[in-house]
Amino acid sequence: MGKKLNQQKKRLLERQISNLSYQIELTEAYVPVLEKRLNDRKNRKLEIYKMMMDDELYQAELSTLPNHEYVKRVSEAGINRLKEKIYWKKRAVKTAFKREYKTEAHQKAHQLELESRLRKVEYLEKEKLTQLYKKYELRKLPERQLEINLKLYKEKIIEDSVKFKQFEESLDKEIKTKVEQVKQKAELKKQRLTKVLNKKIAKVEVLIKDLIDPSIVTESVMSDDAILKIDQLTMQFGGLKAVDNLSFEVKKGEVFGLIGPNGAGKTTVFNCITQFYKSGTGNIFYRNSVNDVLLLNNYKVHNVVRQGIVRTFQNVELIWELSILDNMLVGAHSLYRASFLSHSLQTFGFKREESILKSKAEKILADLDLLMYKDFYPIGLPYGTLKRIELARTLMTNPNLIILDEPAAGLNDSETEALAKTIKKIQSEYNCTIFLVEHDMSLVMSICDTICAISFGKKLAMGTPKEIQSNPLVQEAYLGGE
Repeated sequence: MGKKLNQQKKRLLERQISNLSYQIELTEAYVPVLEKRLNDRKNRKLEIYKMMMDDELYQAELSTLPNHEYVKRVSEAGINRLKEKIYWKKRAVKTAFKREYKTEAHQKAHQLELESRLRKVEYLEKEKLTQLYKKYELRKLPERQLEINLKLYKEKIIEDSVKFKQFEESLDKEIKTKVEQVKQKAELKKQRLTKVLNKKIAKVEVLIKDLIDPSIVTESVMSDDAILKIDQLTMQFGGLKAVDNLSFEVKKGEVFGLIGPNGAGKTTVFNCITQFYKSGTGNIFYRNSVNDVLLLNNYKVHNVVRQGIVRTFQNVELIWELSILDNMLVGAHSLYRASFLSHSLQTFGFKREESILKSKAEKILADLDLLMYKDFYPIGLPYGTLKRIELARTLMTNPNLIILDEPAAGLNDSETEALAKTIKKIQSEYNCTIFLVEHDMSLVMSICDTICAISFGKKLAMGTPKEIQSNPLVQEAYLGGE
């Protein structure tokens, strides 16, 4: 009874530690997000202020023009507006005429009536133009006044430039003060959360001494540089062995390829790793971000992602009714800490968390040259682009291991090349291990550091791309012989 109670306490403390770690991450990420938001607001204010100053400057410029140039400049805009109104007025007259006389015969019989209506509109146009010219021709400024206006105009240009700079400086100062205040609050909050986190970790360490967690095993079961180990894995469906006593290791930070003919058991291995299938015999060991070696067999499928393992599927699994940015946020669902009530009421905490995750999604899309699509919907986008977006979405959960199930399926040569660059970029810049199944040998040989070839669920060979290409068993079973 005491052991079960301690296990429950340990699980509760681990959830609390996870929540505290995420809160610390949000606290650190909020400052740059707020700074960007304040700068965007500053740019909008500057734009509005500049538009107001430009309008005043334009009026001042008009006051410097000689009378004939003034009439030409000002009346031109008025004439264009009047012509546009007359155009729509004539169109309305024609539409009303067609509604009144619906058949062509009636329209031809009353053609003179239509022409009379249109002449009235044209007469109105001439009358308005005459009024417009008379209005602007009233302006009769002497040369002396024009010289004074020109001097005032030049002075206004200099004055507006100084005013704009002062306004911009005041906004920058306001932003700097606000950011410093938020930084101080964030640092205090981070210190407080870190203090609580350390206490929780200390409590867990005490409980671990009294408990043996079946999910955590000794590190000696796998190599020091390995992130994943498949140990004598067997998966059977009735009388069919999809995976037969398979063993191999995936090194941390590498691109690892699993190849084999159709029906060789590649996707079954993926499903066993993510616990979608529970293997008959054998173990799957995984080293998480804190260097604990976990036995994945003891985890449920929905808890695997929390350990830093994500995967994609053969078909594109984006939500077609959501924008690309919203699809990215869906990928971060396991990170959200705001409650259903917070979502419903749109609380400050929820908005802050979502703004941070949106900023993270935009950064990932920008890093992978996909930011231009953030407001697009998946429908209509090229298939290769959708594959890369799906790959970008996996990065929302800060993964250690990304599992790709035939990522190049259905892509042409240029799309496959772009996908290969994306995979290598994720490996290097996001410090991720990539584990992929793929039939496109040109892609596998170009990006993989290590390749494991299987056939009928059994391992044929494992090594570098060059070693796999020259292996006779692989050539016979997969590549079709020499």
